[in-house]
Amino acid sequence: MPIPAGEPGVGRSLLRDDVYRRLRDAIVDGTFQPGEQLKDGDLAEWLGVSRTPVREALLRLGGSGLVVAQPGRSTKVSVIDARAVRDARDVIASMHELVARQMTGRLREDDIRRMRAANRRFDEAVTAGDVGAALDADEEIHRIPVAALGNQAVTAVLDQFDPLVRRAERLRFSTDGHASAELHTRLIDMMAAGDGPGAASVAFDIWHTLPADDGADS
Repeated sequence: MPIPAGEPGVGRSLLRDDVYRRLRDAIVDGTFQPGEQLKDGDLAEWLGVSRTPVREALLRLGGSGLVVAQPGRSTKVSVIDARAVRDARDVIASMHELVARQMTGRLREDDIRRMRAANRRFDEAVTAGDVGAALDADEEIHRIPVAALGNQAVTAVLDQFDPLVRRAERLRFSTDGHASAELHTRLIDMMAAGDGPGAASVAFDIWHTLPADDGADS
C-alpha cells in the first residue's frame, strides 16, 4: 500500500526528545547520582521504550557532559567537575548577555509580565525550599527572551551546556536563592526600561553568582 502523504515520522522525533529530557532531568535532580552506572536496558524498561532512543539520549547527554561513556564497558553519570562547570557557566553567561542586549526594548509587554510572574514563582519556591520548582521558574525567566530572539545558534549552545550548570545550580538554590530573585528583578526592570547595557551586565552577573566549585571535584 502507498505511504500516506503528509505523514512524517514525528512520533520518533518526539519520543527521542522526551527520553532525552527525562534522563537529563533525572540526572539534574539527583535521581541518578554521580558515578552511578546507567544501563540502556534498565533505562528502556523504566521509560517503557526501546533501547534505541535511550542510546541516542545517552550520546546527547555525553555531549553535555552529564554522562561519561566508556566504550565497550559502561556509561556512568559524571561527577560535578569544577572546571567543566566553570567553562559551561562562562559560555552560558555570554549567551544570556547577548540575548539581553539584543532583546532589551524589543520584548512585548506580555513577555515582561511572564518574566515577572515566573520570578515571583521562583522566589516563592526558594522560600518554600522547593528546589525543583525554583529551577523550573528560573529556566522560564531566561527562556522567554531567548525564545523571543529566535537565534537558533544561541539556543543550540544553551541546550548543550545548560544541563551541566543546572546540576550545580541546584546545590545553590537548596541553600539560598533570594539573591538570584533580586538580580532577576533588576534584569527585568532594565529590559522593560530599555537599558540594554545595564540588562546585559546583570544577565552576565546572574550566572557568575554560581560558584563553579560548589559540590564539585576540582
